[in-house]
Amino acid sequence: MSAVSIEGLTVRLDGRVVLEDVWLEVGERDFLGLIGPNGGGKSTLLKAILGLVRPTSGRIMVFGMDPVAARPLVGYLPQHSIFDQRFPVRVLDVVLMGRYPRVGILRRYRTEDIEAARRSLDAVGMLELADREIGALSGGEQQRVFVARAIVSDPKLLLLDEPTAGVDVAQQGEFYDLLKHLNSRMAIIMVSHDLSAISAHVEKVACLNQRLYYHGSKELTEEDLVQAYGCPIVDIIAHGIPHRVLREHR
Repeated sequence: MSAVSIEGLTVRLDGRVVLEDVWLEVGERDFLGLIGPNGGGKSTLLKAILGLVRPTSGRIMVFGMDPVAARPLVGYLPQHSIFDQRFPVRVLDVVLMGRYPRVGILRRYRTEDIEAARRSLDAVGMLELADREIGALSGGEQQRVFVARAIVSDPKLLLLDEPTAGVDVAQQGEFYDLLKHLNSRMAIIMVSHDLSAISAHVEKVACLNQRLYYHGSKELTEEDLVQAYGCPIVDIIAHGIPHRVLREHR
């Protein structure tokens, strides 16, 4: 069974086509990197897989179910995890927030929830900082904690939207090693603007700019990138920074 099966997906938001005729199959142990220009629909695709955005046409199945029904099987790390750095919340408590769907917001955590949170922190190498305030951690450490929150309910699919934003370059290698370890027990779809990092660490790459360009491997042709970005691309340098091109274009 595929982790994600998308057939002819089109999504319109506010009268604008955001995704058009997208077809995609993601296996149960795939690690897919999703690249593309700003506004190309990458975050919308993740939200559609979560059932937060409904298709205008086409179909999405997640582990053979409707995305809303499959949501307990999916962990999600959004592009921006916004919180007050001064708020005195422990790392363990942040991870426990990922158990809300099972426990309920107004109910007490059970022993099994606390044990699950500690296992998740151990999996991302952050157990020894469980009692530290989250605001005292580095950007890379905070992202590890947020990944722990995303996997605390033992998902079968992990969706990551720009997970290395705000992470020091020196820590990014360790972060990708962590994702590779997690990939041994779950499928991962990761949105990123860093093509060089993605090609080095993921198994498969897709390029999305309203339409999806995907060949089931990490090899994307220059033609794919030209179609997706609208010009010949050498490389994508970073989020929010214009890409380099081979020749002048209009």
